[in-house]
Amino acid sequence: MIETLKTYFEQHRDNHIEELMQFLRIPSISAVAEHKADMQRCADWTAQALKHAGLENIEIMATDGHPVVYADWLHAPGQPTVLIYGHYDVQPAEPLELWSTPPFEPVIHDGKLFGRGSTDDKGQLFLYVKAVEAFLRTHGSLPVNVKFCIEGEEEIASKNLPPFIDKQAGKLQADIITLSDTQMQGPGKPALMYGLRGLAGFEIIVEGANSDLHSGLFGGAVQNPIHALSKLLSSFHDDDGRVAVKGFYDRVIALSEKEREAFKQVEPDADKVRSDLEVDHLFGEKGFSFYEQTTSRPTLEITSVSGGFQGEGIKPIIPNRAIAKIACRLVAAQVPDEIMDAVEAHIYANTPQGVKIILDRQLRGNPFITPIDEPVMVAAAQAYEDTYGAWPVYTRSGGSIPIVEVLGRVLNAPVVLLGFGLPGENLHAPNEHFHLVNFDKGLETISRFWLKLASAKE
Repeated sequence: MIETLKTYFEQHRDNHIEELMQFLRIPSISAVAEHKADMQRCADWTAQALKHAGLENIEIMATDGHPVVYADWLHAPGQPTVLIYGHYDVQPAEPLELWSTPPFEPVIHDGKLFGRGSTDDKGQLFLYVKAVEAFLRTHGSLPVNVKFCIEGEEEIASKNLPPFIDKQAGKLQADIITLSDTQMQGPGKPALMYGLRGLAGFEIIVEGANSDLHSGLFGGAVQNPIHALSKLLSSFHDDDGRVAVKGFYDRVIALSEKEREAFKQVEPDADKVRSDLEVDHLFGEKGFSFYEQTTSRPTLEITSVSGGFQGEGIKPIIPNRAIAKIACRLVAAQVPDEIMDAVEAHIYANTPQGVKIILDRQLRGNPFITPIDEPVMVAAAQAYEDTYGAWPVYTRSGGSIPIVEVLGRVLNAPVVLLGFGLPGENLHAPNEHFHLVNFDKGLETISRFWLKLASAKE
């Protein structure tokens, strides 16, 4: 069957690429209000592409922001249902002068398709649409049931998608969730990203006297909020880089030996990192490698400190308030509000006299993980190996994609991140592009993945 599919992809490649270029020509920039009509036009185009591929029950569903496009094909009794998530919105293209060609006039050069959205995420999303088309045109059916959930707000933090998922959980229910919005390790080197860190972000506001005070009249006799904040911030870590907040690590799931061995395949050279950053030493939690520290361990980072007069020169005052912004990156199975509860307890236990402290909780995102020995992950790895001739490396991201965790949690299904982008394809930057060799191999990998999921049920 796979050879028939590959022949179909080869015979229709030019048409598929031209259709993708039509997709890329729509400036679906979700962050800019003047592109609201383009967002609707892109949702309409996406719905028509799904219909052309042979999908059914296509809906353009309203949210409080840009619409979600839904479609399904549910005629494979006894087989798993795969929910495909993607997004049709793109980043703004500025600065335009740094593009070699206009961002919304896609071109092919040196085996690469240039245009905003080519790798993030229209190009990778489009692979699933064409995989559906190929199965239906060559065999009249799909090996698995499929549903599509394609949003228009990923580039603005998917703020309206979580309530949409909660409301439409029955419609979206699936056995497996998959998306392609990540990268491979390198050319010909597939990667399965199986973990993303979560996020807890908050401000610490330290208030002292009811106004700024003359430092000559009150200095040395009234608590300085900046002094108090500095002392408090210094209490958050011990000398070995470990977060000193009681309970901070209670829910952390330790890495298995298999994971630590897998990490060695992708571990960057710490000396090169240090050299590239032009710092004398790296600093982090002892007992863990650089990659482990930045992907599989939680952090508490002070991202901003402010207080007092910020203009030119010195204003000799005791400020009446000081503020610090904190971002905690969390790992499975930490819970953002539990972490902020622990930090708040630490703050109250260590607050110097003479000030009042307020914790303003602002950002929450749960971490995500799909174990690498999960059967769907094994099937994905085998599909990669059959296509690329190489078993994928296993990676975790130090960053966060909160919607991935929301999908997995609400629908109670494992999430597989099948990335086909490459490092250096300039997502979010000028001259974004997608290597077309991975357009071809992506189609084959997805097809093999679906066939393996179906055979596992037989």
